[in-house]
Amino acid sequence: MSMTDFYAACRLCPRVCLVDRTAGECGFCGETAVLRIASASLHSGEEPPLTGDKGSGTIFVTGCSVGCHFCQNVQISRKGMGRAVTVAEFAGICIALQRRGAANINIVTGSHAIQAIAEGLQAAREAGLILPVLWNSSAYETTDALKLLDDGRTHRLVDVWLPDLKTLDEGVARRYLTAPDYPDTAVKAIRFMMDNAPLEWQGTPFKSALLRGVMIRHLVLPGELASTRDVLRWFAENARSRALLSLMTQYTPVARDETTPIPAGYLSKRENAAVLEMLDEFGIDEGFVQEPIQDDAWLPDFDRINPFASSLSVPVWHWKCGIVSGGCSLSLFQNN
Repeated sequence: MSMTDFYAACRLCPRVCLVDRTAGECGFCGETAVLRIASASLHSGEEPPLTGDKGSGTIFVTGCSVGCHFCQNVQISRKGMGRAVTVAEFAGICIALQRRGAANINIVTGSHAIQAIAEGLQAAREAGLILPVLWNSSAYETTDALKLLDDGRTHRLVDVWLPDLKTLDEGVARRYLTAPDYPDTAVKAIRFMMDNAPLEWQGTPFKSALLRGVMIRHLVLPGELASTRDVLRWFAENARSRALLSLMTQYTPVARDETTPIPAGYLSKRENAAVLEMLDEFGIDEGFVQEPIQDDAWLPDFDRINPFASSLSVPVWHWKCGIVSGGCSLSLFQNN
């Protein structure tokens, strides 16, 4: 499949912008047909079955097709931080992460670049990549695009799907994501993922590695607990035993710009307690619950070689200097 198949009149995401990304045009995602990457690191901040001993091999892709108003990675999702890589360079980043001991390759926010990433993953497999591949996304994706990663038959480039289920409320999706079709679109994408990836463990579920399957993430928004209730009910009725749940309470009030509405403040203790009661109400015990966080010290800064706190991340590749080694001084950029 050539790069022009989706990019020439781009229909890679549900927005169907129809711009010619091969000619340098950009749609909502802000990206052309050129794949751009911001950083790659061994990241220990993911769920336990995904981190292994040294961390998940996260690769952060520049651009985004959703554009959440409260995005915590706005430097790369909307402000274009990152640089272009070829298919061979992308494969090389994957191999570098494998050599550094990554538990897996974790592609973060690559929905708008699925075609280029699929080519890069195929090249990485041919170059010796044997790690499981995680697809860490918003779930704002079409099944036609997802089939570039897994056609449900013989072509499988992704082993573990890590989709968000941000909301099932069209009003919340319109208000905070500018994507009123998000609920229906995400549900279709997640059903596709669950159909193609039954849970498969190495060892026991909570003491070892997830080799294949689906883990659905939901970020609880302050003041929007009704939306969370809808998501948890859907999970209980549709994903129980087919996927794990990761309930996230790390919402931090960071606005994309001064004009966009976002939920104010952090999740309160009362709201957190109410969400835990919902888990009991729906009998959900398949997954993980994040401890509440009420500060922004953990937020990444992709202008630094190590975007995350040193306790969470070991940098392997960065958009400013490529592979992080003796030839790439961390101190040179740390305070820029």
